[in-house]
Amino acid sequence: MKESNDDRDIIDDDLYEELDEDELNELVEQEREKAMERSGKEATRKSKHPFPKWVFWLIAIVMVLNVTALLPRTFSIPAIDFLMTSAQLSTQENIQTYKESVVVVETDDGKGTGFSISADGTILTNHHVVENKETVTVAFPEEGLFSGDVMETYPDVDLAVLNVDDKNLPHLDLATDNEWQPAEQDVYFIGNPLRFNGIANKGTVLEYITLDDWRKPVVMMEAPVYRGNSGSPVINQNGDVIGVVFATLRHDSYGRVGLFIPINYYQQR
Repeated sequence: MKESNDDRDIIDDDLYEELDEDELNELVEQEREKAMERSGKEATRKSKHPFPKWVFWLIAIVMVLNVTALLPRTFSIPAIDFLMTSAQLSTQENIQTYKESVVVVETDDGKGTGFSISADGTILTNHHVVENKETVTVAFPEEGLFSGDVMETYPDVDLAVLNVDDKNLPHLDLATDNEWQPAEQDVYFIGNPLRFNGIANKGTVLEYITLDDWRKPVVMMEAPVYRGNSGSPVINQNGDVIGVVFATLRHDSYGRVGLFIPINYYQQR
């Protein structure tokens, strides 16, 4: 964990790692409180369950038995809403097209996300997802598995470029307008959070923030970003990638937000 210039703001830049039980409990509690707020109830521990009782009983049974993490991530979804939102978004033709270019990036340390930016197999992801690796496994939703070579890394902006051996891959376009302003901009992002793949969601861009040990500012967005979203493309309403998700932040004013690297940092490399 690293701290930003404001000691009260805590950054989590290990989004590719797996959740432990404490983190899962914390996320479940966060979503419980959000659900109660939406229903107009006070978010306290004494409030009635906002979700069906069987969900919580299942969480308790799974944790007591200490079985594999797959079950709690499947049935105790800490962000049930993000699955519902993804299902709704995925009926849109544009989202279906974007998802074809978003890949799973796997190493022996964990799982993250990447996305194709050219038909000949160039893929962009986070440096911390592939750090100290020469090759990784890349999975396209339609084209299948590839061995990906780590071609270039840019640790100062947490980006890395991979290449897979193919000449006819789907890909996303990068935004060319480097003067965009974040205020109230609605965006999509697609990634592989928790134990799920190809999850689409929505976010609202907030503002720039400068983090400790970063020379350049990054962008905050109000969005349900979870482990596995590292490397997710942030896509504007025109269908162009404007950034790459790399972390979350507990901000003193905004609460828990997602962070992304502006795409022009890659273009200016």
